[in-house]
Amino acid sequence: MTLLEKHFGLENKVAIITGASKGIGESIARFLADAGAKVVISSRKQADLEALAEEIKQTGGEVTAIAAHVGDSGQLKNLVEKTVEMYGGVDILVNNAAANPHYGPTLEFPESAFEKIMQINVKAPWELTKLVHESMKSRGGGSIINISSIAALTPDPGLGMYSVSKASLNMLTKVLAKELGADGIRVNAICPGLIKTKFSQALWEDQKTLDRFTKRLPIARMGTVEEIAGMALYLASSASGYCTGTVFTADGGTTI
Repeated sequence: MTLLEKHFGLENKVAIITGASKGIGESIARFLADAGAKVVISSRKQADLEALAEEIKQTGGEVTAIAAHVGDSGQLKNLVEKTVEMYGGVDILVNNAAANPHYGPTLEFPESAFEKIMQINVKAPWELTKLVHESMKSRGGGSIINISSIAALTPDPGLGMYSVSKASLNMLTKVLAKELGADGIRVNAICPGLIKTKFSQALWEDQKTLDRFTKRLPIARMGTVEEIAGMALYLASSASGYCTGTVFTADGGTTI
């Protein structure tokens, strides 16, 4: 066994990834599967998940598709129960699913949109952590990775409540890291900057807007989903065994 396999390999590990049918979640699924994990990918549409699962299987990965809406507590429970039934437990949880249902001034944010953004961006990661806790504890520990945003660190115009929800997720990360450390469970967050995904398309599809945003950065470009997935692999593996409660930025230097 090489040093890379020893410290970054995920053989016999079971991972659940939400929001996994595209973008950052899809890339994380590919990375973890390639490292040897048994990966359960989840999002709202089963057909999209099945197509991705077949692609990953063709490269030798072991992947199962289980659709679940993270806004539905019953579906989250089913997701975890099916995973445990199929693979015997859970070692890695990646809370990647997110929503931003409204763009504009915070005082004009609709109440229904507030409930949705907090349900998906904060409550769902909390619920899933509760659901996987006993399994992780019984298996000697685990790694929970919350995909946050640099919007949690610096408010973005028009994205005020999104910033609030991600700031809440960062604090949830730290609170859970303190409380679950005795069970061998590590909890960390990744705050991506501008990453080229469909979720951020409005920010990068216009070249002038993109240039205005990126030209001031130390790394003057958008990030890639692979650059986030690489960090997730690190946090999922034993290579990051002494990291918990940490909020990592991957933003090209935006927050410097």
